[in-house]
Amino acid sequence: MSPLDPAPAAGNPFDLSGRLAVVTGCRRGIGLAMAEALAAAGADIIGVSASLEDTGSEVAKRVEAHGRTFVPRRVDLSDRGAVRELAAWLNGQDRPVDILVNNAGTIRRAPAEAHSDEDWDHVLEVNLSAQFVLAREIGRQMVRRGSGKVIFTASMLSFQGGVTVPGYAAAKSGIAGLTRALANEWARHGVNVNAIAPGYIATDNTQALQDQPERNRAILERIPAGRWGRPDDLAGATVFLASDAARYVHGAVLPIDGGWLAR
Repeated sequence: MSPLDPAPAAGNPFDLSGRLAVVTGCRRGIGLAMAEALAAAGADIIGVSASLEDTGSEVAKRVEAHGRTFVPRRVDLSDRGAVRELAAWLNGQDRPVDILVNNAGTIRRAPAEAHSDEDWDHVLEVNLSAQFVLAREIGRQMVRRGSGKVIFTASMLSFQGGVTVPGYAAAKSGIAGLTRALANEWARHGVNVNAIAPGYIATDNTQALQDQPERNRAILERIPAGRWGRPDDLAGATVFLASDAARYVHGAVLPIDGGWLAR
C-alpha cells in the first residue's frame, strides 16, 4: 500500500466526529436533510442559504438536537463576489473545512424558446458557477492538507434533458462533468469529489410537478419504488460520501432515484 493510500483507521468508518461540514442550500428540503444527517453522524455544521435565519432556524434546531454546533451564513449564491467572500471567510476559520456539500440550487421553468437570458444566467450562476468557485477555493486547502470531501448535488437531469428547464438541465449536466474533472485532479491528493443525483424528491422545487395530476401520475408510473422520494432518503448517501467508508470513491455520480434510471 503506497504512502498516498494509507490504511483506514480502526473503528466506525461512518463516524464524522470532530469534522466540520459546510452545507449550502441547508434551510429546507434536501440540504436540510443532508445537514441533519451529517450532524447525526458527528459533524459540526456551517449552514449557507440566501434566506437563512440568524437564529432559530429549523436546520439549527435539528443540528443542535444531535449535540453538534451550527453556524449560519446568509449568502446569495447568484452574487459571485459574495461567494468569494464566503470562501475567504471559511478558509480563515480556526478549523478547516473537512466536508463541503455543494447543494444549493434554483430552477426557472419556461419552454426553451421563451427561456430568457436572465433566467439562463441566474440558474447557471447559482447551480454551476458558484459551485465551482466554492469548490475551487475550499478544495485548494483540502489539496494542501491532503484530505477532504466534496459532495455536489447533481440531478436526474445530469443524465436526461428534462422539459422546459434548459438552464437547469445544462447546469446539472455541468455538475456531473465538474465532479469527474475535479476528481481526476484531486484524487491523488486524498480529496474525494463525488455527487449525489436525487430522483424526483418531494420538495419546493418539484411542487409544480406534484401539482399537475397528469405529470405527477406519469412520474409515479416510471418510478419502480412507486413513490416520490423524501429528502431524508438522501441521508445515508450523504454520510457515506462524507465518510472514510468512501475513501476509494472518486468521481461518482450516485443516483438516489427509486429506480427511475433503471426503468
